[in-house]
Amino acid sequence: MHINEPTQTSPIKNFAIFNLGFRIFFLAAGIFSIISMALWAVIYQYPLTLNFNTFSGSQWHAHEMIYGYALAVIAGFLLTAVKNWTGQQTPQGITLFIIFSLWLVARLLFLFGSTYMTFAAFFDISFLLSVTIAVAIPIFKVKQWKHLAILFQLILLLIFNVVFYLGVFGIIEQGVYLGTYAGILLVVGLILIMARRVVPFFIERGVDYQVTLFNSKIIDIATLILFILFFISELFLTIPTLSLSLAIGLFLVNTVRLMGWHTKGIWGKSMLWSLYLSCWLICIGFLLLAASYLFGVSKYLAIHAFAVGGVGIITMGMMSRVALGHTGRDVSAPPKIIGYALSMLVLATAARVLLPLIDPSLYNIWIGLSQLFWIVSFLIFTITYAPILAKPRIDGNPE
Repeated sequence: MHINEPTQTSPIKNFAIFNLGFRIFFLAAGIFSIISMALWAVIYQYPLTLNFNTFSGSQWHAHEMIYGYALAVIAGFLLTAVKNWTGQQTPQGITLFIIFSLWLVARLLFLFGSTYMTFAAFFDISFLLSVTIAVAIPIFKVKQWKHLAILFQLILLLIFNVVFYLGVFGIIEQGVYLGTYAGILLVVGLILIMARRVVPFFIERGVDYQVTLFNSKIIDIATLILFILFFISELFLTIPTLSLSLAIGLFLVNTVRLMGWHTKGIWGKSMLWSLYLSCWLICIGFLLLAASYLFGVSKYLAIHAFAVGGVGIITMGMMSRVALGHTGRDVSAPPKIIGYALSMLVLATAARVLLPLIDPSLYNIWIGLSQLFWIVSFLIFTITYAPILAKPRIDGNPE
């Protein structure tokens, strides 16, 4: 066979959006984050409802930002990264289109309220199951067991999304709550695992001087054990003193870790400070959870430190970096405007988490301001990266 002859699994020439998972899922995540946040802003600020019978608009917002937006980014990242880790081809072309379609149909069906919830559940669970299988096959094929922790996180996300729908259908009491709260914690847990692998690596190679950052196996093990115990305590044991102690422990070990990752060169590079700062905001989220038990601070502030500051900033930072690297561009020279988009997510976090602590009487205004910053930030990202994601690599590589 001639080396340039297309095979059955080759992506369609000049149709780059389905060449590899990061392309379609990063673009879809950007568009969806704008639409869903704008819709949530209207639902929150005005008397609009999507006619959900068994859960609220805020629970729809939580589910869709976790299992819609965040899972799209995670799917795009893993379907790309696993190919690099294992050397095995991950879904592309028509197979990738089918996986993406499952995600898209589920998102669209949710807009009809409870009318088509059974079908939404089917497509949503099928999407997450297909991503889990697509990630598992290469890992098992080459026996890279070190990636099993990531695969296990995906399986847990699948399980708790099922729990969410069983709650929607009245089969599991508190299923909606368990599904959404477990979802955000599992995404945070996945970020902690991935951040340990990539953030210090990126920093050491991204600054303009030689540096060796501090890492500790003890801190890695302590973070994992504390997080697992915290997850169990928060969802199933509901023992305030235990959750308080574990949240403080997670704050302390991650503070030590992040101090070891700091070097002044990160602050001049948006692809570095965004990853580093998002890890700090997750760390602050654990501190705010502890404050919710000690001082009665709203737990929603902690959750949004995780969601807006942690998940929001790190996903945009990673999407920006991965999209550049996998389209043959220089990851150290991102479009300048992306720095402003990331900065607006920092402002969105401040408006959603910090300002309500300072002046709770303007709570609705702060939320509206945070929603606006988020929407504008992702508008910038999507407009900037759409042509990068849609067009073939600039170096001719078929990715």
